[in-house]
Amino acid sequence: MKLYFKGLTSSMVQGVAQLADMLGVQIDPDGLVIEVIQEEGPLRVSYNGGQGVIHYQNKIHFYRALGLFMEHAKAGDSFEVTEQPRFDFNGTMLDVSRNGVMRVNTIKQFIRYMAVMGLNGLMMYTEDTYEIEELPYFGYMRGRYTMEELRELDDYADMFGIEMIACIQTLGHLHHALKWDYAGQIKDHHDILLPGEPKTYEFIEQMITTAAKTFRSKRIHIGMDEAFQVGLGRYLREHGFRDRFEIMNDHVGKVLAMTTKLGLQPMIWSDMYFNLLANDYQGQLYNVNADFSDDNMDQIPDGVQFVYWDYGKGDEAGYEKIYDMHLKFGSLPIFAGGIHMWNSIAPNYGKTWTTSNPALRAAKNKGLKEVFSTAWGDNGNETNHYVILAGLQLFAEHGYGDEVDDERLGQRLKACTGLDLFDPLVSLKYMDEIPGVDEGNHWMANPSKFLLWQDLMMGLFDGHIDEDNEKVIPRYYADLEQKWRSYKESMPAPFDSLFETYENLAGVLALKSTLGIRIKRSYDERKRDELTNIVNTELPELHRQVEALRVAHRRMWMITYKAFGWEVLDIRYGGLMARIQSTGDRIMDYVEGQVEELEELEVQRLIFDQNGVPTAPLNVNASYQVIVTAGSLT
Repeated sequence: MKLYFKGLTSSMVQGVAQLADMLGVQIDPDGLVIEVIQEEGPLRVSYNGGQGVIHYQNKIHFYRALGLFMEHAKAGDSFEVTEQPRFDFNGTMLDVSRNGVMRVNTIKQFIRYMAVMGLNGLMMYTEDTYEIEELPYFGYMRGRYTMEELRELDDYADMFGIEMIACIQTLGHLHHALKWDYAGQIKDHHDILLPGEPKTYEFIEQMITTAAKTFRSKRIHIGMDEAFQVGLGRYLREHGFRDRFEIMNDHVGKVLAMTTKLGLQPMIWSDMYFNLLANDYQGQLYNVNADFSDDNMDQIPDGVQFVYWDYGKGDEAGYEKIYDMHLKFGSLPIFAGGIHMWNSIAPNYGKTWTTSNPALRAAKNKGLKEVFSTAWGDNGNETNHYVILAGLQLFAEHGYGDEVDDERLGQRLKACTGLDLFDPLVSLKYMDEIPGVDEGNHWMANPSKFLLWQDLMMGLFDGHIDEDNEKVIPRYYADLEQKWRSYKESMPAPFDSLFETYENLAGVLALKSTLGIRIKRSYDERKRDELTNIVNTELPELHRQVEALRVAHRRMWMITYKAFGWEVLDIRYGGLMARIQSTGDRIMDYVEGQVEELEELEVQRLIFDQNGVPTAPLNVNASYQVIVTAGSLT
């Protein structure tokens, strides 16, 4: 569609040019005229009598309005759309610290999508994946960003009115930064800094000073979540036991002195204060029994904003109660929800939907002004970040309306990306929401992960598959293989490669998911002919398919992320293929009489009893390290 804009700034002209291909727009003086008016009030988009008008307040609202204009203009009728932004800040946090360090061009692509969605905030969660000139081992061989790369991204985001906020850690979650010799004197635990130690604060000042140089924004997220063992390691040995609430307050105060000196506006995760002030802490991340008395609140340092992260509640009232508790800190909290993609190979849109919708409705009910989604990459970043686009659209639509439904989300995602992505991306949840998993997958079961990586001879999860599911699951994954193939064939890059990965994964699972059960049964029944057939036909085919999956997964990784980190997944695939070969070797040792028994197959299969199995037999969530062996990888 040829368009001509009246009233654009030079920066906005550049922004429209960046979005032109994605939206199918061509800027042409002879095109349809759109008058662009900046004014206070809601964003308004209209078309009547051959004339288009866009009213916007902030730059980001113009780009959302442009997407709305294109969506409705394609119908060819007159229209008028008005939206009132519900949040001042609405965006996402992309995890770039769990091996997957996103390429600059990938982040720019996300920025373009976010602009048209109307999302105006972006954090890149960097534990040690940014360079500090004085610390050559900080982020060494981890794909860390250079200052130039981060500034380039900040310039690009600013063109669209998107605020990039530095997001670092200044207490816990610093295992990779602290594993080198330079950090020997500043560790309380392997991943927690040593409070009170002067060298600790020299280190933190280097981190904050560097991060503050990268982005325009004076806001900075300084982390401090999940440091549950603070004060109980080296600190305890050197100073004896001290109330950890006091330790936390002292540490926060010292770090806030640095941000004040640099003119920064800090925020921290709020979970540690809930946990430290809980009367009877039983492991809840946000314990409603925390002692939020005025006396305790008065001891918490001023000058910091609190971020309430919660990825698990399914009811508005539960969120509202925690929102109200945060008011005791003295300001409105920022809410961080989750687009569930971590510790898995596929996104969990069932839980994303059942937690994010009530959380965002509650945020609007309570008058919160700032929200963002998180997209973590725990346990190797096996799930590619491109899968989160439907979740980003959910946050965007809640930011400009009251209620959201899937039909409208699908329409908006197509308008914002130029691609029919909603159903394909959301349906990836069925890689894990399989027969034997509760509908909605609240417990974050990840069978596509544990059925892929588990050992054929050990079968640590085979005890969860009953006779009925043994027949159903391979056919189920074979059907998904065809589904993902059809999406692959209809998608442009990079989504063709994304669905090729899932096509290959489903194909592997169609063959492997219950193969270990059949191997053990054949062994128990001493059916050597069946075992020989498995070794000669099924194992070579499985090895071939795993290699095809590795290649497809690698291709998608290299499109999205820097090369650093892929070596971990290469090792996982290589280990799987080696164990397939060893399975064949072991079986043939038995078939040919070189051994009298196979010890691995003599062991009775038990359930994977580490996190309980609520309701359904396959409601199990496990990490790679415990999937592949009951032994130790270290």
